[in-house]
Amino acid sequence: MEKDILHGMAATAILKNGIRLAYETFGNPAESPLLLIQGLSMQMVLWDEEFCGALAERGYFVIRFDNRDVGQSTHLDNAEFPSIARLIADLLAGKSVPVPYLLSDMAADCFGLLDHLGIPSAHVAGISMGGMIGQTMAIQNPSRLRSLTSISSTTGASDLPPPTPEALRILSTPPPTGREGFIASFLATWRILNGTGFAVDEERVFRSAEESFTRGVDTDGVARQMAAVYASGSRREALKSLKVPTLVIHGSADPLLRVECGIDTAHAIPGAKLKIIEGMGHTLPVPVWREIIDAIASHAN
Repeated sequence: MEKDILHGMAATAILKNGIRLAYETFGNPAESPLLLIQGLSMQMVLWDEEFCGALAERGYFVIRFDNRDVGQSTHLDNAEFPSIARLIADLLAGKSVPVPYLLSDMAADCFGLLDHLGIPSAHVAGISMGGMIGQTMAIQNPSRLRSLTSISSTTGASDLPPPTPEALRILSTPPPTGREGFIASFLATWRILNGTGFAVDEERVFRSAEESFTRGVDTDGVARQMAAVYASGSRREALKSLKVPTLVIHGSADPLLRVECGIDTAHAIPGAKLKIIEGMGHTLPVPVWREIIDAIASHAN
């Protein structure tokens, strides 16, 4: 079991909706399940093995996976959708925009993965878009969530502060498709998102960029995920009736989803706990891992 905890067990699930999800588990399947959901464009490897192993050592059966359209999961290459610029313009104009899928479909993927693993309910922790998916899961089928941890995420309400100009450029600039360009772009993105309170671990980020590129980069897939985020709208009203025990974690220096987004999420969900980490941006720096792991474990317990 030591090997399982430290290195994980990789597998593939074919869901009833036809989506294939690449996933990896850490720890003992007899322990409490904890599903980790990554953010926009981010593959499961951004939940670092050491981070997952530390959660497993706290008594959780940890599951990380590639969302649809990234990494080694299904890529909906034949799906058609408008450009992101046109999508945003139409949504701001109040127009109905057809998109390949919504966050509710990505939440259904998560439930499908739990079904594949024979897990009726689980603790769920999601970061950024992953937090939005976790919130959507809790709204759709709260009985299947033992707890929810929403990290660096948002309700999606339109009156919240926008990203900084630097962070906004990240969303509107597709990453290069060549290896060297992709890695350079990944590092530049991380430096912006990292926030002001912690140094960027350049070596670790470089390894993550290399692994992400090797596993597969799909610019169109990322655009489809972004379309799902924008088209899914606000969850604020729906979250007001949520009864799932919720912890909201947010960095005070987040340039992409500003700290007000985390505060708004905590205020919307009855009884939610709010933990603001000073100096943290839109990443999980190694120095805060222990604090975040302790918070997730204490909340789940």
